[in-house]
Formats: sequence, C-alpha cells, structure tokens
Amino acid sequence: MWTTSDERDRHAEVALLPVGSFEQHGPFLPLATDTVIAATISAAIAAAHPVLHLPPVTISCSHEHEHTAWPGTVSISAATLYAVVRDIADSLRRSGITRLVIVNGHGGNYVLGNVVQEASADGRRMALFPGPADWDAARAAGGLETSAWSDMHAGELETSILLHAHPRLVRPGYESSDSPAEDRRHLLTLGMAAYTESGVIGSPSLASAGKGKGVLDSLVASFGDHLAVLR
Repeated sequence: MWTTSDERDRHAEVALLPVGSFEQHGPFLPLATDTVIAATISAAIAAAHPVLHLPPVTISCSHEHEHTAWPGTVSISAATLYAVVRDIADSLRRSGITRLVIVNGHGGNYVLGNVVQEASADGRRMALFPGPADWDAARAAGGLETSAWSDMHAGELETSILLHAHPRLVRPGYESSDSPAEDRRHLLTLGMAAYTESGVIGSPSLASAGKGKGVLDSLVASFGDHLAVLR
C-alpha cells in the first residue's frame, strides 16, 4: 500500500479513477464484475506508468438490471455519479493533480461522457478510457469471436478478462450460459429483463484466459495515446 510520502516521490501528474458497478452478471460472474475489471485495467496501467491509482467507485448507474429475478443489483442516480466524479476531480486539483482519467467498466454509465465533455469545455484535462476504438483494438488483439454489439453483458469479453486476471471469481456454468439477443432496440425503455432470463447477453462459452490476457495487454498499450494527449 502506498503512503503519502510514496506519492510525493512519484510526482504523478495524472490520476486514474476506476468506475465499476454492483449489478447482476448472470449466475457465474460476481456482482462486482465491472468494478473488478475497471480496477484490473487501472492496476495494469499503473504498473506501466507513473500515475496515482485511486480506489474504485463501486456503485454506479445500473437501473436496467434492477429486476426481481436478479437480486443484488444496487444503483445510484446519474446525478449522484456525476457529482462524485466532479468532487474527486476538484479534490485532486487542490492536491496538485490536474489530469484525471476515468477508467469505466460499465457501459450504462453514460453520464461519464458528459463529465469529460464539460471538463474539456471548462479547460480541464479529463479523459474517459477505454473508448470504443480502444475496446475494438483489444477485442481484435484478444482474438474475440463475438462483436461488441453481440457481446453485451457477462459474455465472452468480461468472462475472458476474469478468467485471466481473477479465475477464482468465475463459477462453473459459463460454458453453457450463452444467451444471444441481437435485437435490443428498446433496452433503455424495457430494461435487461425483456431480453434475457439469465441476465446474460452474449456467449461466455467462447471465453478463455488467453483472450483475456490479449485484451488487457492491448488496453495498457492503448492508454499511452491518452496519456500523451493529457500531457
């Protein structure tokens, strides 16, 4: 664990804030999957770059998963998440760190894009990572077989990352839990329950630790471009 003296010696100019969620991920992945993934990506980046690695925001905007068939999901409002991130950014600036990267592990946190946009308009340095292009490159590097659209939730990507970085968190059953749902045009209106009984949308049977490693390595490499822009 780092101390304040360690951070003083590091002279970090950029902070990483992992943002996850606490929501159902089917019967074989933990509720904290998105938080674990965001923190894992952040830790891998911090091992390669002199950044301040902050603890994760563990509860976010997961309202589409709030369904009685899937106990355990907890959400906060978009306004609350917005305020938390802005407060963290303000606190960092008071301590001398003026650049913040939000490492987002949950696709439903749409408000984070607004936070970054507004920061840019105010002349502040903030980034949201990984972006769509980063994920596309990572999927290709990992050899994933499903598309980003098909692989929405608890599928090949998320299961592969956990099989690589935290295999003990993956319970048996992912090999037979594929649940495709290509037509989800009313997802925001109807929620996840309209498209899946298990809470899975994707093909976790295709997951492997090797794919997860390829994805993670690619994301660490992609981060270099974001760091260059921030600096």
